[in-house]
Amino acid sequence: MQQHRFKYLGLLTCLYITFQLVSDVSAAKLITLFSFPVSVTVLFFPFTYIFSDILTEVYGYSRARSVLWIVMLCSIIAGAIYSVVACLPAINDPIGAYPTVLGQVPRILIGGWLAVFAGDIANNYTLAKMKILTKGKHLWSRTITSTFIGQLVNTSVFYVVALYGKLPDNVLFQSIMTGWLLKTAVEVILTPVTYYVVNNLKKIENSDVYDTDTNFNPLIIKTPF
Repeated sequence: MQQHRFKYLGLLTCLYITFQLVSDVSAAKLITLFSFPVSVTVLFFPFTYIFSDILTEVYGYSRARSVLWIVMLCSIIAGAIYSVVACLPAINDPIGAYPTVLGQVPRILIGGWLAVFAGDIANNYTLAKMKILTKGKHLWSRTITSTFIGQLVNTSVFYVVALYGKLPDNVLFQSIMTGWLLKTAVEVILTPVTYYVVNNLKKIENSDVYDTDTNFNPLIIKTPF
């Protein structure tokens, strides 16, 4: 039997990887929002959760998990290359910009990888289970709730692993809360866009997966294509 070929799964995977790699490079940059320091990624990292929601809703948890593993592999390879580039001596970089931008400490890299994996798995699992409970209705309830949970896990893991001890405890907690709520707000604001993309993809791809018999073990690695 010929395997079902999806038209846009590859594109979504590429966009997901792109936003993740951009987030990796810029995660250590802190900006001030509402008087609290937060990672600049709060402005664009939430889009990765929209991709996760779309992947899980249209193609199912199993393929979303497989795409996540691809994203993680790309992020780890890129992180290793960034580290090598930052360490190599440069003849055209007198102010040391490359090490500053690319030479992220292992703690930040590891914190980011753990946060991405744990947050996305929590997001995808919640959405897949809620889809069964809601019988495929009320998409907004699934996307917002799953993002609410996934972003809480992601933000908490990243700040605790990467920045605990570097920020005062009260500022760390406030930053987690601020980042979490802002990221979730992006999902809420873009809910109409998510509806449009999901509904059209389901028709184009002829796919609307319900994970009734899915093995939710996050460590299973399969190709999504």
